Amino acid sequence: MDQQALAARFEADRDHLRAVAYRLLGSTHDADDAVQASWLKVSQHGIADVKNPTGWFTTVTARECLDRLRERKRRGEVLVADEVTPAAAAPAADEEVTMAESVGRALLVVLDRLSPDQRVAFVLHDAFAVPFADIGALLDRSAVTAKKLASRARAQLHGDSSVSRRPTAEHLEIAQAFLAASQHGDLTTLLKLLAPDVVRRVDRRLVPEHVPAELHGAREFAEESKMFAGVARGGEVAVINGMPGVVVAPAGRLKSVLRLDIRDGRIQAIDIIGDPRELASLDVMLAD
Repeated sequence: MDQQALAARFEADRDHLRAVAYRLLGSTHDADDAVQASWLKVSQHGIADVKNPTGWFTTVTARECLDRLRERKRRGEVLVADEVTPAAAAPAADEEVTMAESVGRALLVVLDRLSPDQRVAFVLHDAFAVPFADIGALLDRSAVTAKKLASRARAQLHGDSSVSRRPTAEHLEIAQAFLAASQHGDLTTLLKLLAPDVVRRVDRRLVPEHVPAELHGAREFAEESKMFAGVARGGEVAVINGMPGVVVAPAGRLKSVLRLDIRDGRIQAIDIIGDPRELASLDVMLAD
């Protein structure tokens, strides 16, 4: 296959490869870089003996992403909140937000907490149906080990129901209704969900100086929520330390967490956390 035909064949798979790289790296910029680096490798070596070009392109791209994930790990890079207030934060690019929404913001947040090998094994198998034998070869592990890595990743994402404390389905429904009402400025629904004497506590770094760190009362919180409807649109329901909550991750990068204390069918307290060290220490799992 000549270089022009090879380029056309690779280009036909670019969207697929970009989707793989985005799930592995969590950034459109990093994904594009990884796919381009993969093309340079493919173009140098060709695919004369390759029976499944798409599978080979996927392997090369995944290996490139794995190297980058391992490098992040070596540098101790932590992908958590920027230390800025919502007012000062630069808005995420539309495409970045769209990609995060298509994958799931909460999923991206939890994926960032996996080891590089766990993330690769889980994403390639569960999202793209790559056989464990191929994943094992990519990781320099056996197929059995690759399967175990994916299983451990799955447990971290969803939790082990036999040992993990999890909120009830009712509490998760309340959290979802709370998030939707906050996103759309639905004060009537918020007032139904909040206890009359609800307490809202927020990390000072997340709000302007005129907003109190602690607020009491459902009406007061509902009125305040109008100011942060835009921020809420970057949220997704998750399980935070075994409690129902919301991760705010506009482009899949964690900015803050709302931990909801729900009793007797109403939200009694809301703790909004933004300190990067505290965010990194939280146990976050998918709600479903």
